[in-house]
Amino acid sequence: MAIIKQLDPHVADLIAAGEVVERPSSVVKELMENAIDAGASAVTVEISRGGMALIRVTDDGCGIPADQAATAFLRHATSKISDEHDLEAIGTLGFRGEALAAISAVSRVELLTCTDDGSLGTSLSVVAGEVVSQEEAGCPKGTTMAVRELFFNTPARLKFMKKDAAEGAAVFAVVQRVALSHPELSVKFIRDGKQELLTPGDGQLKSAVYAVMGRDIALGFLSVKGSGEGMSAEGFASLPACCRGSRSYQHFFVNGRYVKSRIMMAAVEEAYKNQKMVGKFPGCVIHLTVKPSEVDVNVHPTKTEVKFQREQAVFSTVYHAVLSALNKDHTRPQAVMPGVKAEDKVTANQTSLPLNDRARELNGTQFMPSSRFKPMPGFGPGKQPESPAPPPAPQRKKDSPFQWVEPLPEKKTEAPAPAPAREEETAAPAKRTPVQTEHSVSVQKEAPRPEPEEKPAPQPPAPEEEPWVVRGELFRTYVMVEQGDKVLLIDKHAAHERANFDRLKAADYRPMVQELLTPVTFSPPPEELEILLDQTGLLAQFGFEVEEFGSNALAVRSAPDYLDAGDIESALGELARRLKLAGTADPASARDELMHTMACKAAIKGGWRNRAEELEEVARMVMSGAVKYCPHGRPVAIELTKKQLEKQFKRG
Repeated sequence: MAIIKQLDPHVADLIAAGEVVERPSSVVKELMENAIDAGASAVTVEISRGGMALIRVTDDGCGIPADQAATAFLRHATSKISDEHDLEAIGTLGFRGEALAAISAVSRVELLTCTDDGSLGTSLSVVAGEVVSQEEAGCPKGTTMAVRELFFNTPARLKFMKKDAAEGAAVFAVVQRVALSHPELSVKFIRDGKQELLTPGDGQLKSAVYAVMGRDIALGFLSVKGSGEGMSAEGFASLPACCRGSRSYQHFFVNGRYVKSRIMMAAVEEAYKNQKMVGKFPGCVIHLTVKPSEVDVNVHPTKTEVKFQREQAVFSTVYHAVLSALNKDHTRPQAVMPGVKAEDKVTANQTSLPLNDRARELNGTQFMPSSRFKPMPGFGPGKQPESPAPPPAPQRKKDSPFQWVEPLPEKKTEAPAPAPAREEETAAPAKRTPVQTEHSVSVQKEAPRPEPEEKPAPQPPAPEEEPWVVRGELFRTYVMVEQGDKVLLIDKHAAHERANFDRLKAADYRPMVQELLTPVTFSPPPEELEILLDQTGLLAQFGFEVEEFGSNALAVRSAPDYLDAGDIESALGELARRLKLAGTADPASARDELMHTMACKAAIKGGWRNRAEELEEVARMVMSGAVKYCPHGRPVAIELTKKQLEKQFKRG
């Protein structure tokens, strides 16, 4: 039988070191956090051979008194806490008292430190956890910690280290996170004698973001700020069009501490729902500030995971802060031309372009087929002549998704049942402000709707919008709009699809249902049939009445009025496939998938001929800011400036 005995202190220290010091980046993290706790305003990190040969961290903090230098390397030696009550509200990054003990147990450490009140500093040498020398030394205020030959006495750990380049990259990532967590700290990083990072330390997060993440990433960020329920969230998040293929650009901080938080990650990504492309992830730098007593940072040895007392409040705060920033944004992607850089007017201390002050939301815009709109005659693929003629008498066209203000002509159906007009639909039209157009057609904006009962905080008046004019259409797909010294290319299908989706998503949306004279029957694959029959209630919300027809077929007895009978089978088939991929367990996700399909089916298509008035309607939605991204996250418009064109013609 094995004998139970107490481990040798040195062996115990090596085991404990394994929990804190996994690789060189772990050492850098602990030493930089100590520098921050010491009140440093600048810190320099130097590494050699990925940190395996040398890690040197220098700060200008308060330093360590000579009589406490050796004590700092003992296990559980700390100045941060003194009793169990201090654990309930930890406000510093380091507090366990294990970092220096763990680091020194598996390396050779040289300490050089000096306080404000001492004429001389202290030089201390520790090898494998044992102090081998201590003496006075001349040095500036602050602390320099040099860690050499990491894991020299633990060859089993040493063989699991990666190549120097990989370990150095991990160290650089840690340095970047620290720089983002404390923008008031000037951070310098030197690898093998070459400086790779320097942040200004001016206290502005946008300066740190620009220095750490670079110009291209910073230009795609929006400012985020929000508060509620006793906590606040601020920082930056990427534009939907600037989302990336991985989550590696997501950085979360709680009270200045870098953390890995599934709650905050889920809150950010939920805010981008229906605004980003599938498979893309938003980047962000989000700082959450909460009361220290409401977060437990002592749940993991490396302190990268935390536990919140009020998880729902954290989710809500982050979600609404990011969503508000996305809703306020009016910037548009710029066209990329060979040899021409987009104008950004960015300095080293600025991370994003000024917003387009002239853009503003078009309150009250309704742009989706409904019971109070009628089609524009001749609107569809190949139906309109090159020179628009005056519209004939209203007549329904099967491929016309646009509907206008006169009532629909009577349908030949068994039991037409148009939904009664709502009170706001029968109200007198509001006064409108004309917008200049090339075709001398009055394109107007509706007056804002009455404020809700909650009486939100008053918003500053929007500046006057710069006049714009529709110049035509490219490839029967892109609407050309000239505004000032730039031209916009608008994807008419994407813009109309987004407008449809927003209307469908509105709580008061009621589709105009047409009862089919002859039911549409078809036999979808068994899995799709099962999904559609399982979602009959959801389909009914959008005007579909479906029922099982025989053993393996489906009968559709009514459908939304903007779908032709010939399109019903394909629309339901596409919907079933979307629900199969997304899963139907979540009703909200299932509803969104249905809305995506219906918005796309009801939207105008690229290649269709459109009347001038219809193109202007699409342009008005985009120019007002009411439509920015399609439901899949693709931009609906891109900008091309006069300066970019002039450079292409060698005139700039």
